[in-house]
This record gives sequence, structure tokens and C-alpha cells, in this order.
Amino acid sequence: MRTYDIERYLNIRSAYGASFSADGERLSFLMDTTGVPQVWTVDSPGAWPEQRTFYEERVTFASWSPERPEAAFGMDRGGNERAQLFRLEPDTGVIENLTEHPDAKHRWGGWSHDGERFAFTSNRRDNAVFDVYVQARDGTGTDAELVHEGDGWLTVGGWSPDDSKLIVQEAYSNFDQDVSVLDLATGELTHLTPHQGTVRFQSPEWGPDGENVYMVTDRGSDTLELVRYELASGEFTTVETGGDHELEGISIDHDSRRLVYSRNVEGYTELTFGELTTSDRIDALPQPDLPNGVAGGVSFSPDGERAAVTVTASADTANVYVVELATGDAERWTLAATAGIPRDTFVPPELVRYPTFDGRDIPAFFTLPEESPEGETPVIVDIHGGPESQRRPSFSAVKQYFLSRGYAYFEPNVRGSAGYGKAYGHLDDVEKRMDSVADIEAAVEWLHDHPAVDPDKVVAMGGSYGGFMVLAALTEYPDLWAAGVDIVGIANFVTFLENTGDWRRELREAEYGSLEADREFLESISPINNVEKIRAPLFVLHGENDPRVPVSEAHQLVEEAREHAHVRELIFDDEGHGFSKLENRIEAYSQIADFLDEYVRNAPTADD
Repeated sequence: MRTYDIERYLNIRSAYGASFSADGERLSFLMDTTGVPQVWTVDSPGAWPEQRTFYEERVTFASWSPERPEAAFGMDRGGNERAQLFRLEPDTGVIENLTEHPDAKHRWGGWSHDGERFAFTSNRRDNAVFDVYVQARDGTGTDAELVHEGDGWLTVGGWSPDDSKLIVQEAYSNFDQDVSVLDLATGELTHLTPHQGTVRFQSPEWGPDGENVYMVTDRGSDTLELVRYELASGEFTTVETGGDHELEGISIDHDSRRLVYSRNVEGYTELTFGELTTSDRIDALPQPDLPNGVAGGVSFSPDGERAAVTVTASADTANVYVVELATGDAERWTLAATAGIPRDTFVPPELVRYPTFDGRDIPAFFTLPEESPEGETPVIVDIHGGPESQRRPSFSAVKQYFLSRGYAYFEPNVRGSAGYGKAYGHLDDVEKRMDSVADIEAAVEWLHDHPAVDPDKVVAMGGSYGGFMVLAALTEYPDLWAAGVDIVGIANFVTFLENTGDWRRELREAEYGSLEADREFLESISPINNVEKIRAPLFVLHGENDPRVPVSEAHQLVEEAREHAHVRELIFDDEGHGFSKLENRIEAYSQIADFLDEYVRNAPTADD
């Protein structure tokens, strides 16, 4: 089998985040051809795209105006997540900074229907909270009007059909949100979702008549369902259920009454397009002919006859497809390159379930390389972050690279992961944190029984919260691991919560426990306080500008762990929470590959 170096794999491109132009003739999308995502446009399927932004920093989104040949986009600097908003005129190349507050975060809230204004939330008044702003399309900086002062993590969910109101969503944790409606004329904020305990209210959308708000919620079930909230009566009505699976979100085109909602089936996306014929009735349109994988980022054409969708699969990189809604026919509009690596060399996973300590079955994706000698195959256990996230069958160039080098790949969705209902998501809260680490031990025991696996060559790798899981697995079960790779991970929950961004602390305490009430417990489970148990070689990577998990987490861990095990450290001074720049990703994963080859793949086994 022909092999390619990591640089080739990391030059595999992704195209995603599409938006239709006001005339419906062009799509904007993000693509990382230059090494970081930039704005591109294309005017027909497979046509040569045109690059519209030319920065060394990543662009985070792009959204066409509904009325003019212009688009808004967001961009931060050095991974600091303090995104600024910009207006782009693709035909002239003119770009204007709309926000001009580089020390504040700005979260896009959408164009008004007439294209004259846009909404956003920002923490420019107080670093710890987000306020709601409305700004004229040609305004800049201080021209933004503060329309609501918040006291938490606010986002704008969209403009009402007559542009008189905004949906405002407040998040307390990933499993607990509220939805309100803000009247722009009076400033009155109407709370739609009072509740006790933790309840998800997500993906709120205005109905076409402005009299209803649609959203997905688990207010009456374990899984997310699609509901309608009638503003006049204050009553909820269930519109669609996903059965045993979650309905993840909804998007509605007001003029055509066309909509789409998605169902998460073991990580795979099932999209349903339809038409809202009455407030509670959806007449389904033909099933879209899309690849089986993970789909999202839907944008309707101005006439509502087509929809642009981003689709990725484990064995195929992300691309934008356009669906003809009347027939379900889909055509790929972007051709994100695979760096000359044949697509048929990418290996899809097997969906498996393995038993854990309390009798539950834990879902996971397991991928074997093309050649898997019996009892000789090393395995990377790649643990997702969040923790309220989900490993899904989307494309990973890093995974395909390691598969090509003979490593198997195991991706568990341990308790606490999203996508499997409310009860499963809460199984790792606060004092139950280490139960999820025990699920990792059970994963390794399952791998030990697999005929292809070398039980002495199992690696723990993960980023962010997944980095904590790596460190916790190495300290709790030190004899199971040949090596560990911690990317922007949490080493000490106390110092993490003390030093993380002010806007994130309350959100994270809802999941991990609070400094005030749970400090002793947080200290007890922090890997930094158990670092003497680490025996496996450890590689720690971090970004100097990380606003979520401060780089101090890496420094203190490395200093302590070096007294007990072999430890490497790699810090990028122009990155934040993860690595977005191509040259940095190449360096990071080249060094990870060399590290794993030295201590795992080429290391002698117990029988040698």
C-alpha cells in the first residue's frame, strides 16, 4: 500500500458553511486551501471557485446579505476567539471592519430581512457577560446600538419576519438553556421557557407568521424533540419526535415556508426537508440524495427551491451539496481536494458497542487499518472533548494518516457525551466525573480481546476536555498505556476554572462543579495532583493564546510530570484552543507521529 506523509494528509481540504447570495446565483463558503479557512464563492457545480478573503488568520463564518451583493464574516487573531465582524463586497474586494473592538468577542446573530441591519452579542461592556446589539449594515465600531444588557452567555437566534423582534437564547450549560423574545421597539424581553432543573432549549427559529417560535427541547422527554411555542397562548405543542434518537435542530425559510430538521442516529445525520403547511404540520419533501455521514449548515436559496448543505463522512472530506427540494436530487458544488491521495484509500469505521463497569454498553467507532496483523496492531484511543460533545463519522485527515501508518483508531462516546439523550449526558456530572474515565478503561479491556490488537501498544490521545481524559486515564490506569498525547488539555480543574475566560466560567462550573462548593473534589480528581502515577511517555501540546484552557495548564503539568515519566512539550505562540494554521498542524502531528513511532509502533513488546 502506498503511503503519504502527514503534510499531504493535512493538505486535504474541506469546504463548508455555505450561504446563497441574494440573487441565488452564487454560493459563498469557507475553504482551507491556503492553510486556514477563507471565504470563497462559486457560481455553478464544480466550477472554479474564487477566493474572496486573503488573511493569515482563520475566518469563522460567512453570511450573504439577503438583499445586497455583500456578505458578513467573522475572524479572530491568533486563536484568541475575540472574533470581529467584517463586511465584504465580493465584486469589488472591499472589506470593512464593522465592530472595531479587538478585545471583545462578537457572536453573529444574523441579517434583518431587508438587509439594512444585523444583530450580534458581545462582551464589550463586561468581559464576563454578553449583551445584544443591533447595527446598521454600513455602521462601524461604536455605531452599534446596545438593545439589551445581559447577565450571562447570550446568543441571537434570528429576526422575526417583520424585523421587529429578536430571539435571544441564554446558555447555563450545554444541557440547560432558556429562550426569550426581545421587542426592539420597547426593549421588553419576554421569557418563553421557564423551567426547573436542566432542560435543553436549542436551535430556536421564528415561524413564518411571526406568531410561533420553533425549537428542539427535552422538556418532556429524554431526547430532543421539535416543538412549537405559540406566543399568544404561551403553550408548547410537539411537532415531531425522533423516537429513541435526538432531533438536533431546525431551519425555516420564512417566505417559502420550507424547512429542514435533522435527526442524530448513532452519530449519523438524517435530514428531513418539508413544508410547514399549518403551524403543526410538516409535509415532507423527497429524501435528499446525500452521502451517508454528518450533514448540517443548511442555507436555503432565496426562492426556497434549493438548499445548500455541508456533508462530511469518515472516508470523504467535507463538501457543499445543493439539493433540489422538489425532487431530492443533490449535486456537489465544491471540489475540496484530497492532496492527490485517492479517496478509495480512506477507511470507514465500524460502529461498535462495548460493555463497561455498570453493565451499560458504550458506543464507539472502531477503524482497523488496511493491514492488521493478528496481535500486532497498535491502537490510538482518541477521546473527544466537550465533554458534552460526540464523536461522529466525519472526516479526519489525522485519523486517516495514522490508519495509513498501521495504527487502528478507537473513538468512544463515553457517558456524558451528547447525542444519546438527557440521562446519558448527565451520567458524568460533577461527582460522577471519574465514571467516564472508567468507561475508557473498559474500552481498553475490550480492545485487549480483539484479535488484531497488540495489548502493549495502546495510546490515549485527546484534546481540550479529551486532554483531561487522557491525563486521567494515565493516572488512574497507568499500566494500560504505551503513551499519551494531551492537546490543550485540562490538568488542574481548580486553576482551569480560576483562569479560563470570564465568560466561560459559569458554563463550565455547571458541568464540572464550582470552585466554591466542590473545590476539594475538583482537587482530588485533577491529574496534576496524581501525576506521580504516570508511567507512560507523554506528549503535551498547547497554544499560547488559548482563552479556554490557559497555557499555564500545560506548563504546570509538564514541570510536575517530568519528575516521573518521559514528557515532551510543544507550545505554539500564534495559536489558541487547538491548531488552525497549516504549518503548525504539520509540525504538531509530525512530532506526534515521531513520538508514537518511537514509544509505541517501533517499541519492543513484552514478548520481545
